[in-house]
Amino acid sequence: MSGCCATEVKNKKERKLLWIVLVLNATMFFVEFIAGWIANSTSLMADSLDMLADAVVYTLSLYAVGKSMQQKARSALVNGYLQLSLGVFVLAHIVWKIYTQATPDEFIMTWIAALALAVNLTCFIILYQFRQGDVNLRASWICSRNDILANCGVIVAALLVPIVNSAWPDWFIAAVIALIVIQSAGKVIKEANAQLVGTGNKKPVCTTDNTAVGTHQHDSCCDEKH
Repeated sequence: MSGCCATEVKNKKERKLLWIVLVLNATMFFVEFIAGWIANSTSLMADSLDMLADAVVYTLSLYAVGKSMQQKARSALVNGYLQLSLGVFVLAHIVWKIYTQATPDEFIMTWIAALALAVNLTCFIILYQFRQGDVNLRASWICSRNDILANCGVIVAALLVPIVNSAWPDWFIAAVIALIVIQSAGKVIKEANAQLVGTGNKKPVCTTDNTAVGTHQHDSCCDEKH
């Protein structure tokens, strides 16, 4: 099998796995957001927005599979800025909840967070093989890892709310989730920018997608005759 054929097989595998985690995260976004709204839980809603960000991340990762390094870096850059925006939004939402003094339903928080944890563990296992991959796939794995920590935090907050008889554990965990997202976004943005600078002057290489600008390539490198 030629190098390009091997790349095509690898790209197909990556797309399949990314589609799986995309569907899982998109589904859990709706489940968590609705449950967070009903339970009046800021941390659950923050986690749902994190799920939404991940779904977009995986969509961008699907776009980037088989593309040039510059295109992958640009995709990761969009990913980073999206996560940064959502993190800031969650912090603003926490301020609003503190102002309204709404108390969350710890029962709904616990069970929905546990369900989200199971989903994110599944995604983490699926994406584990990409932890040392290109910047875009590595960003997807980092998102999954952060989600597991966030889910555990929401469960801890749900257990603490009735003990302290206050919504502060919910708000605190929501703030931690937001700050983790913002920190991860900064790392992704920094790495993507570094890769854009590093690949700016490099010529496009053979890929399974028609990505070279100003040059003609076959739809599949496997079709080329040597």
